[in-house]
Amino acid sequence: MPLGESMLSTIRSNKSIRIDKSKHFRKTKSVYGENSKTEYNFPEASPELLEKIKERIQKENKKTRTKMVVISTVLVVVVLILLFLI
Repeated sequence: MPLGESMLSTIRSNKSIRIDKSKHFRKTKSVYGENSKTEYNFPEASPELLEKIKERIQKENKKTRTKMVVISTVLVVVVLILLFLI
């Protein structure tokens, strides 16, 4: 049973060495104020600007989707040709 005892000893020593990672998630009053709330100053956008942004994003997504379909199709064709030749 020396192997089991050795493993337990190793686990215990590693546990004592390990850093307490919960410190990163603790909130202390020195770091976070009780009433501290981040305020953002976002610019106002008109409905026309929002439509332009929406259309631009849709065009970008369509381009990206088309590229992915073409690349996927080419890869599938190449793999099928290689499998057919082997």
